[in-house]
Amino acid sequence: MTATVEHAVPFFAPDLFEADRDVLLELLYEVGTCPDQKFILGGRTACFEEALRAETRAADAVACSSGTSALTLILAAMGIGPGDEVVVPAFGCAPLASTVLASGARPVFADIDPVRLTMDPAGAEALVTERTRALMPAHMFSVMADMPRLRDVADRAGLRLVEDSALAQGGALEGRPAGLWGDAGVHSFVQVKVFGMPGEGGVVLTDDTELGERVRMLRNHGQDGRNRFLHHHVGHNSRFDEVMAAFQLHRMAGLPARVARRTEICSYYSERLGDLADAGITAPGVGGDGRFPYVYTLLCEDRDGLRAHLEAEGITTHVYYPRILPDQPAFAPHASPDGHWPQAREAARLNISLPLYPHLTDAQVERVADNVRAFARRRTG
Repeated sequence: MTATVEHAVPFFAPDLFEADRDVLLELLYEVGTCPDQKFILGGRTACFEEALRAETRAADAVACSSGTSALTLILAAMGIGPGDEVVVPAFGCAPLASTVLASGARPVFADIDPVRLTMDPAGAEALVTERTRALMPAHMFSVMADMPRLRDVADRAGLRLVEDSALAQGGALEGRPAGLWGDAGVHSFVQVKVFGMPGEGGVVLTDDTELGERVRMLRNHGQDGRNRFLHHHVGHNSRFDEVMAAFQLHRMAGLPARVARRTEICSYYSERLGDLADAGITAPGVGGDGRFPYVYTLLCEDRDGLRAHLEAEGITTHVYYPRILPDQPAFAPHASPDGHWPQAREAARLNISLPLYPHLTDAQVERVADNVRAFARRRTG
């Protein structure tokens, strides 16, 4: 029997910003009636950038229109273009490849670590050639990439390190926040992210103030911010919205509590599901350095069976990246014909993510775990 709507556990929270609805409407009115009529890149955006700098301890934080745009701006600011290569993971989101291609450079796909599901440092190093300009690892699901080793590879090879930390706000490794291991990193604020908002947005984080200044110009058509209509570079339109800046400033005070609740749910899932290897289900461990609570992902040999079982109980799951980047029609022509990505293919075949958002109730979280365990019992008899 299928669960009723009242007892459903959706994957994406349908009431994500319900508690802040009135505040959002008030801010919309405030910005819309403000005498300066500044709707983008105004004082609220500047305050939001300052708050992000304080939170991450970055030298510069440049708000822009999306996480994808943030990667685009970084590559442009680094001067990466035609004839260059950027090593990216074979498993992950499309912007890892598309932003490189949009710059005129070529993405070179590296296999992943089978536990972290992030770019394997040794595999990445083996792909470095005289054309390589940068490594661009991405933190995946709820585990940061092995940034100390990747930082070492980049430094020894004289490469830039671009850190796709779009998912990882709230994460830290060896005491360093996600986004600050690379020469530049990014966060995304699309609604389902850890610090999501009801719209698109992102930020570039860097300790290289010269790089930050170039990004700041490039996001606004190459202007320097002091002399409008003086264009130093061929830039982009990647500007941040003042209403969203005000809304994120309002919600920042509650971010630690939301991260803590997400972390609590992750820990509960791992405690309940960590012993299911005999049923072909592998869960991430409890806690650990370099973790962040974005998406809780299992690896399951019978993924379709588990999805169908949970769906029948009213629990919606999600499969991220069921096809590796080198197999995507858009990117396959640029992939090495003799490329070999066995761990990435396994991750694409096995991954399945469970509901994870701050206002899941304890009862809902327990029901998700109970039903995963019920499926495992059915498989093992």
